[in-house]
Amino acid sequence: MSVDVKTVKRVAHLARIAVSEEDAERMTGELNAILGFVEQLNEVDVSGVEPMTSVTPMEMKKRGDVVTDGNKAADIVANAPATDENFFLVPKVVE
Repeated sequence: MSVDVKTVKRVAHLARIAVSEEDAERMTGELNAILGFVEQLNEVDVSGVEPMTSVTPMEMKKRGDVVTDGNKAADIVANAPATDENFFLVPKVVE
């Protein structure tokens, strides 16, 4: 895949980036080099290679998927001037 100046300007427009004509010419070469490298990576045979999260094998720490209140309600309202059953009390304002 090859990128031309028109494509660079279109991508810059979509990304809301101001690109001068000179920068667009330079970016064309840079983007083509990046895409060439990606095409090289696509040639590598990765069949049979397990996906990894780290270079060292380890079990990911996982917590149970349960809904809780965080058990922090008392800590959250600890510095409030007025509370009632772990709720903030605020003065009623009527204008």
